[in-house]
Amino acid sequence: MAIDFRNINTVWSSIAAETLKRLGLTCVVICPGSRSTPLAVAFTQQSPDVEAISILDERSAAFFALGQAKATGHPTVIVCTSGTAGANFYPAVIEAKESRVPLLLFTTDRPPELRDCHSGQTITQLNLYGNYPNWQTELAIPSVDVGMLAYLRQMMIHVWERSQTPVPGPVHLNVPFRDPLAPIPDVEMLHTMSLQLLQSQFNPEDFFSHITTIYPSVHLPNSSNPPFQEWLKSQRGIIIAGVAHPQKPQEYCRAIAQLSKILKFPVLAEGLSSVRNYADLNPYIISTYDLILRNRELAKQLVPDMVIQIGEMPTSKDLRNWLTAIQARYWIIDPSDQNLDPLHRRTTHLRISIEELGRCITWGENTSSSPSSSYLQLWCTAEAKVRTTVDQTLVTIEELFESKAAWLLSQTLPPKTPIFIANSMPVRDVEFFWKPSHSEVQPFFNRGANGIDGTLSTALGIAHRQQSSVMLTGDLALLHDTNGFLIRNKFVGHLTIVLINNNGGGIFETLPISKFDPPFEEFFATPQDIDFAQLCATYNVEHELITSWEQLLSKFNPLPSKGIRVLELRTNRKADAKWRRENLGKFSVGLG
Repeated sequence: MAIDFRNINTVWSSIAAETLKRLGLTCVVICPGSRSTPLAVAFTQQSPDVEAISILDERSAAFFALGQAKATGHPTVIVCTSGTAGANFYPAVIEAKESRVPLLLFTTDRPPELRDCHSGQTITQLNLYGNYPNWQTELAIPSVDVGMLAYLRQMMIHVWERSQTPVPGPVHLNVPFRDPLAPIPDVEMLHTMSLQLLQSQFNPEDFFSHITTIYPSVHLPNSSNPPFQEWLKSQRGIIIAGVAHPQKPQEYCRAIAQLSKILKFPVLAEGLSSVRNYADLNPYIISTYDLILRNRELAKQLVPDMVIQIGEMPTSKDLRNWLTAIQARYWIIDPSDQNLDPLHRRTTHLRISIEELGRCITWGENTSSSPSSSYLQLWCTAEAKVRTTVDQTLVTIEELFESKAAWLLSQTLPPKTPIFIANSMPVRDVEFFWKPSHSEVQPFFNRGANGIDGTLSTALGIAHRQQSSVMLTGDLALLHDTNGFLIRNKFVGHLTIVLINNNGGGIFETLPISKFDPPFEEFFATPQDIDFAQLCATYNVEHELITSWEQLLSKFNPLPSKGIRVLELRTNRKADAKWRRENLGKFSVGLG
C-alpha cells in the first residue's frame, strides 16, 4: 500500500482508492478525460488487487460496469471527467436502480469557483440523476487536514454500504478537483509544507486498521462471532443510547439493558431516548454525562477503549468534543442505511436493530455474573453525586426558570405520556436535566434536520387520536408554526403546550455573537413581543399564564382529554443563559 504524497489531489484520491480496495473493490471502469486524472491515477495504482479498465464511450462504459456488478454481486466503480460525460451514465443508472445492481459513479467536476462562469466543460452535476441513486452527494474540496482525510475515509465506507443496503443500487459522488490534476509536485510552498508534515506523521496501517472486506451483516447468529468477543474483552467500554424513537420502547430499552448488564458497560442515555424513562430495567444509566464531562480531570479518567453507539449521536457538545479527542474503537448499532458518524472515527456500522441483536445472541452462562469493573463504578458514582446535586439545586429555585421546566416535567407527567420536545434550548435542557424514572414517558422530536419549522403541527399529529400529549417549546418555535392551530377543528385528542416565553431565541445567548449588540438582539435573538393570550384567543385555543411552579404542577394530573391549551411561562432569557454559564460546570466539581 502506498499513499501518493506528490500533491493534495494525489493524497486525497489514493486514500479514497485504498479505502475502497480494503472494502472489497475489485473492478473500476475509467473513462478518459482531464478532470478525472487524480482518480484515474489512484485507481490504476491499485492493481493487481483492483482491475482498472479504460472504456472510451461513457454510456457503453456504464453498462459494462453494470454487467460486471451483476456477475460478481459486488459494487463496480465507474469514473468520468466533468461536463456531459456523466450525463451518458444516466441510462445505466436507471437500469441499476430498477434491477437492483450496486454501482459507484464518480463524476469529477471543476471546483465551485469555476462553475456558472462559462468555464469550459462545466455543467450542473449535482443531483444529475434525479431520484434514481440510492444516495448522492458532493465531496469536499481535497485537503490534507487529518480530520478531512478521516471524513473522506468515512464517506468511502458509507457509499460502499449505501450501494448495497438496504437495497442494492447506484450511488453518485460528484468529486471536485482544483489544479494540479496530474501527479506533479504542488508549487505552493504552504501546500508543500503541509504535505511533508502529513507524510512524516501519517500511519497508514493505523488509519485503515478498522476497515474490513467482511461487510457487517444484519444476521449475527451467535456470540462466538466478532464483534461480541471483542466487546467482552473490554474493561473500559461505554454504551451511548442516542437519539431514537423505537416503536416498541420497552423492548428497545430492555435490549439495551441486557447488553449493558452483560458487558458491564454504563449507558450514557440521551434525554430524548426512552432509556431514561425505563430506568427500572438498567442499574447503569448515566443521565448527567454532559455535566460530568465538564470536569476535565474526571473526563480524562473516564476515557473508554470501546464505544457502542445505539441510534444517533446525542445533542451534547461536550460529549461530542470528548469523543472526538479519544481514540476508542467505535461501533454503531442501527438498522438504517445512513451514515450516523459525524465525527468520522474508526467506526463500524452494524446494520441491525438493538432488539434483533439481543434476540440473536446467546451469551455464556457466567458472563452476566462477572464482577463490575472499577471503570463502571467510577461512572456510577459520578452519576449518583451529580444527580443529587442537580436535584438539590433545582428544587430550591422558586422563580420561573426555563431549565427547571424540563426537570419538573420528567417527574410530573402521567405514565406513558407522549411529549414532543422542540429544538433549540428545550432539547438541551432535557438532555441536561431530564431525570430518570419508571414513567415510560414517550419522547418525540424533529432531530433529523434540527429545525424549528413545523413544531406545532408535528406535535398535533403525534397527539391526534392518541393519549393526551404534551409539547415543550420556546416562543420562536411556536410562532414559526402558529398556522398549526388551524388544525384544531380536525384535531381529536388533547395537547398541552408548555410554552417557555423568553421573548427570543435563547439558544443564541449561548453563542459568541451574543456579546455583540448590535446586531445580536435584532438579528439573532429576534424578540417578537407577542401577546400569546391574544394569539390563542384568535385561534380559540385555551391559554393560561403560569406564575408559579405549584400552578404548573397542578395542570398535569390528570391531563385533559380534549382540546388544545397553552401554559405560558414567562422567563428572563439573559438571566437563564447566565445561570447556565455559571452553573453547568459546577455540578461535577470535586469529583475524580
